[in-house]
Amino acid sequence: MSGHSKWATTKHQKAVTDAKRGKIFTKIIREITIAAKMGGGDPQGNPRLRTAIGKAKEANMPADNMKKAILKGTGELPGVQYEEFVYEGYGPGGVAIIMEITTDNKNRTASEIRHLLSKHGGNLGEAGSVAWMFEKKGCLVLDKASVDEEELMSITLDAGAEDIRSDDPAHYEVITLPSDFENVKQALSDADLSTTFSEVTFLPKNSTRLEGKQAERMLHLMGMLEDQDDVQNIYANFDIPDEVMEKVNQ
Repeated sequence: MSGHSKWATTKHQKAVTDAKRGKIFTKIIREITIAAKMGGGDPQGNPRLRTAIGKAKEANMPADNMKKAILKGTGELPGVQYEEFVYEGYGPGGVAIIMEITTDNKNRTASEIRHLLSKHGGNLGEAGSVAWMFEKKGCLVLDKASVDEEELMSITLDAGAEDIRSDDPAHYEVITLPSDFENVKQALSDADLSTTFSEVTFLPKNSTRLEGKQAERMLHLMGMLEDQDDVQNIYANFDIPDEVMEKVNQ
């Protein structure tokens, strides 16, 4: 499994019981609001909103919070006006990083992100400086104990999956085109198979191997960026040994 997928899976598993649930709710509410603003308040006709509501339910967000966020997005309730943009940069060891930002104050956010990167051995890059190192894909991660590989192949390939990766000892990664993600996710649900992580993401074409202090520093930077309220999603091309990941994430 890629470094980013390992990080995202660990983050997802911790999210529901995380002591920082308030921060998680803040990010999801912003995503729901923007999704409703851009595509309307009906999740059946708005895939982005449907995905955001799914994340809210996984995090045990109260239904009233979701409803208010949708109404703010559609303009039926007053709310803060957010804008979206993407930052690209580098972490320790030259790791490429993409950050999806949602903010009501672009200047403040830029200053804070620049400070975090600099403090942890990275720097902000120009637009397009690292995006070419990634490709947008659907990614669904399942425990190997939950399904046989041949059965998984039959279910997901028929639904439009591109590839199944099984190099990780504990997990399968099912890779799809963004347009086929929902079909494959539904096929897994119909087969009563649950995922430990599933979203449309940016997967790195190549990885940068980090070990020792650089690896720990990179993971610490990822944690700090995750805690920044305006950072909705982070993608990075690091490859870090499992034992270091486990040590830092304890």
